[in-house]
Amino acid sequence: MKRKFLTGLLICASGFTAMAQTKSSEIKFTEYDLPNGLHVILSPDHSTPNVAVSVLYHVGSKNEEKGRTGFAHFFEHLMFEGSENIDRGQYMAMVENAGGALNANTSFDRTYYYELLPSNQVALGLWMEAERMKHAKVDETGVETQRKVVQEEKRQRIDNQPYGTIGENVFALAFKEHPYHNMPIGTFEDLNNAKIDEFRDFYHTFYVPNNATLSIAGDINIDSTKQMIEKYFAGIPKGTKEIPRPTVVEPKQTEERRKTVYDNIQLPAVIEAYHIPEQGTEDYYALSMLTTLLSGGESARLPKALVDKQQIAVAASSIPFPTEDPGLFLTFAIANMGVNVDTLEQAMDAEINRVKTEPISDREFQKLRNQIESNFVQQNSTVAGRAESLADYHVYYGDANLINTELNRYMKVTKDDIQRVAKQYLTKDNRVVLHYLPKSAQPK
Repeated sequence: MKRKFLTGLLICASGFTAMAQTKSSEIKFTEYDLPNGLHVILSPDHSTPNVAVSVLYHVGSKNEEKGRTGFAHFFEHLMFEGSENIDRGQYMAMVENAGGALNANTSFDRTYYYELLPSNQVALGLWMEAERMKHAKVDETGVETQRKVVQEEKRQRIDNQPYGTIGENVFALAFKEHPYHNMPIGTFEDLNNAKIDEFRDFYHTFYVPNNATLSIAGDINIDSTKQMIEKYFAGIPKGTKEIPRPTVVEPKQTEERRKTVYDNIQLPAVIEAYHIPEQGTEDYYALSMLTTLLSGGESARLPKALVDKQQIAVAASSIPFPTEDPGLFLTFAIANMGVNVDTLEQAMDAEINRVKTEPISDREFQKLRNQIESNFVQQNSTVAGRAESLADYHVYYGDANLINTELNRYMKVTKDDIQRVAKQYLTKDNRVVLHYLPKSAQPK
């Protein structure tokens, strides 16, 4: 099954998940809670005969215990194994035979499952997600099968992929106390040492209706959909275990941390990661706009300066990770042939310093605002995008209607705000720096 995972560096982390609220573009939705705690969001759209059925579980790698990393990502796989009423390995076939598609993804903060179906198959999606929630197969056969699958995925996507270990090296260096120290995919050692009872306990703790949001968007009738939801989900018992939420606060970093990694690569790379506030804060919106200024397209500042003008890099970009707790803002570049990493780092720093010292022109700022608005519209132009956005906004902010209003928060950001956050957060004392070098350069 083809799925996307937030396990490497190039995570889709723009954080742009809303659109402007106007009379013509406002996204309509209804939301309510079942007695068992399941939050339901329904957003009808009759423009196409399709529907997205999704469930967001508020569990990611930050909810895992020390020594048992990788559980949330592991369950992303395991919960496709089947249930009491769905034979092992039949999830994908059942959806495809109905003319649909399905997928899932895991991050530091959540696990998200969805089916894209013809609208006359919405009951199938609801039944399958209810089966997953009520009695997924958490047995020795499934666990052993998925252990091998996850380990092979880690080998292919991370361990044996050029630059694949950037994510785990960056976050391990940047976080000393907070569980963001560990990437969602976890470690071989932790997954191999985990017992079946530990997996079952994790399932009964986190994959319960009171830790889930059911978000449906597309060609649905509200009343009939509510009846189907009542039929499939109302009988699922509320979870009885306390849902652990980490309260660890990462200590303020006071000096630069550096690391050199020798990898199976041809071209060196430089990665700089700065600590930033959590998503939803005023400064995060300014930092999100800053990343678009630096790397929002080929004409953005980093690729234009490093790739086009100076020709010292083959790629350059920046990413602010949208995380529930304070996270990271990454800038990275891959050096051109023969370019020293120190030269590349100096050029990256020069572009960061230019933001701090030179005013943004009115023309560049307007282009930036236009790009952000376009990203909003694009994100929610599909039923899949709307279902996901609504779930995210409810879980992370307690306000699903941000899908209609959040763009206003971005539009309030000024040129001075962007310059201010660059000065405040993109400092050497607040960052970690990694140099990725070919193994051939490693000292003997």
